[in-house]
Amino acid sequence: MTYNENKGELSNTFDLARWQKRLDELRITYCVPGASLAVLTEGHTYELASGVLHRGTGVEVTTDSVFQLGSIAKIYTATLVMKLVESGVLDLDAPVKEVLPEFEAADAEATRTITVRQLLSHTSGLTCDFNYNSGRGDDCLARYVEASKGVAMDCPPGTATSYSGVGYTVLGRIAEVLTGLTWDEALKKLLFTPLGLTSTMTLPEEVLRFRAAMGHLGRPGEEPEPAPSWDPMPRSQGPGGRVCATAADVVRLAHMHLNGGIAPDGTRIMEAATVAEMQQCVVKVPDKWTVSSDGWGLGWTLYDWDGIKGFGHDGAAIGQYGYLRVVPEAGVAIALLTNGGGARMLYAGLLRELLEELAGVNMPEAFAPSANPPEVDFTRYIGTYRREGVIITVTEREGKPHLVYEFVDGMKDLSPPLEMELVPVTETVFAGSGAGPSFNEAWMPVIFSTLPDGTLYCYIGLRVAPKIA
Repeated sequence: MTYNENKGELSNTFDLARWQKRLDELRITYCVPGASLAVLTEGHTYELASGVLHRGTGVEVTTDSVFQLGSIAKIYTATLVMKLVESGVLDLDAPVKEVLPEFEAADAEATRTITVRQLLSHTSGLTCDFNYNSGRGDDCLARYVEASKGVAMDCPPGTATSYSGVGYTVLGRIAEVLTGLTWDEALKKLLFTPLGLTSTMTLPEEVLRFRAAMGHLGRPGEEPEPAPSWDPMPRSQGPGGRVCATAADVVRLAHMHLNGGIAPDGTRIMEAATVAEMQQCVVKVPDKWTVSSDGWGLGWTLYDWDGIKGFGHDGAAIGQYGYLRVVPEAGVAIALLTNGGGARMLYAGLLRELLEELAGVNMPEAFAPSANPPEVDFTRYIGTYRREGVIITVTEREGKPHLVYEFVDGMKDLSPPLEMELVPVTETVFAGSGAGPSFNEAWMPVIFSTLPDGTLYCYIGLRVAPKIA
């Protein structure tokens, strides 16, 4: 399908065979074992598949194969919560404490003031990486919320954007309290079933009915091997990280958001005003590179491609990576689901071409420092930064800034410490060498920011860590 710049219209020339070939080529180039792609344009969804679900078994990817969506799950939870808002049983600006009396943050003022809107937009200050296994029972979200009391916050509410998995588990628990159902059941009853998402599920035992992708791990540029487990994540983190689906089902959800809350079969799922509110910018973000975002709405990551607005979300599970991009003015939605290897490179190459041709979008180039980096006085950033699960240490080595990113607390066995030289991009933005947020990415964005109260923060992976020493 080709974007007509003169008429602002799309002509129906989507070449399925051509894009299948391109998917195959890029998947092989970047050592991605398998991928599934769904493209919505002019009201039609095209489905493509490439590679294998598991390099050990050789089972091929098909368009009905199911992948882990990782954090794309947050869009499902946000949609569920917004349905409760429009029904009148939940107020976006009500303190969470009023809806969930047992909710308690580490700070008493934060406990009193954190709102549902702040949870949805990652501005609550609640942290992300509090790993606590509250079991497989239907009370797992309630037990997680109880266990999270006293966990250190990343920042005061409303002062910065800090990606929060804890916040989305709290949202899931709010949905449970208001519906009388588990989060899993509420999603099925209020979203999956009316939207016709027959290949979308939340529990591992449900995945067994489908052709499921296995995550793969390995060194950049080499064929990865199957991960040691399919998904070690506890059930309590489902609202922020475990929905499994086909690429086509992901696009069906996006289609509803594109179509003013109406499902492809004409069923109204949400009011148009609710859908529009989710896509409005709540906060702009200083890290515009980790997930290519310019801001955050109510659940959605927001993009501005040279004046063309878009929304979407990225997701990562163990060796599985998903990408959803939506361009409202062109009526285009694209979901790419992968199971390891250079997934980020596949996404960057394939979606750059698709979005340019289908919607006239020019995606930004990959994050990297210039050939002649500016001279920056980095000494003010030297010190130790800490948030739940992570300690970041910035030092000087041979006249250059050096960073160590170490996992601690419940995250300590996730990975050995990451070490990187920091190359200046601007006065506050640096590129960390050789440790990008996804496999096979060369540079990690590291951003320093000072809040109005004078506290210095380090942003890595959209999460903020305050300087403690």
